[in-house]
Amino acid sequence: MSEISGRHDPKPADAVRSLIVDRLLPGGARPYARLMRLDRPIGWWLLLLPCWWSSALASAATGTAPNLWHFMLFLLGAVVMRGAGSVWNDIVDRDLDRSVERTRNRPIPSGAVTARQAAAFMGALLLTGLIILFQFNGATVRLGFLAMLPVVVYPFIKRFSNHPQIVLGFAFAWGGLVGWTAITGALALPAVLLYLAAIVWTIGYDTIYALQDIEDDPSVGIGSTALAYGEKVPVFVGVMYVLAVALVTGATTLAAPGFFAFAGVVAFAAHLGAQVKVMRLDDPAFALRQFKSNRDAGLLLTAGFLLEALYRAF
Repeated sequence: MSEISGRHDPKPADAVRSLIVDRLLPGGARPYARLMRLDRPIGWWLLLLPCWWSSALASAATGTAPNLWHFMLFLLGAVVMRGAGSVWNDIVDRDLDRSVERTRNRPIPSGAVTARQAAAFMGALLLTGLIILFQFNGATVRLGFLAMLPVVVYPFIKRFSNHPQIVLGFAFAWGGLVGWTAITGALALPAVLLYLAAIVWTIGYDTIYALQDIEDDPSVGIGSTALAYGEKVPVFVGVMYVLAVALVTGATTLAAPGFFAFAGVVAFAAHLGAQVKVMRLDDPAFALRQFKSNRDAGLLLTAGFLLEALYRAF
């Protein structure tokens, strides 16, 4: 373990083994890497995937090849901005995190990083994200600035609402809009439908994630949809997933109705349906694995849209 200011840098309970964080980075950098969740890549994957959906679907709709430069920029932006959002969340929640078993070893509550150091690091991440954002057209830049609103308010919503996942959905789904405008320069109904689909998808998978904290959250005054719906969580998640599939189907029908695109939708729907079928309410480790599996669901949809775009372009 490394030490900063005489304090250890313990690994959070839900961290995974990371070659970059645990082997390649010097000891002093590891708490900052954990602060931005480099040891838990699922977060940036879930932020990234709606960007890729809308970019690929917009390419299919316009008959152009997928823009791989945009795909790379969205990847970098997702890692950086998910990191900045995580730092902000940890600064706001530092006292609460000390009371929850899963989060008490995060860098700030464990003492590996001070709140002031975390704020300075967040500023550097935001500046990096801004540089990436300015590689896109004006419409995308304007939408990018608006994306910060739900990120800023999310840590406070869960203190008085059992539905903070809705606000999280507004933030994590934003790629459904910017991927489209990056290709076309303007919003259109398919992009709005993708955005709405990504919102309800996020609400669904984050409800599964919240099952891990269903015992700790009430004691520290944190609300979640997992608490709100209790034994009916599978029904609630199922409804969210059905809405997600319906909205994605509508976007596909309007933008690029074709075999490959609809194959991606079917594969996405099948994956979500399987999650609901095998859901467990009393197994935190299984809930975490099921939550992480949404990366694969999102990649299936991305693959369908990419193949449709390639087919129409060539």
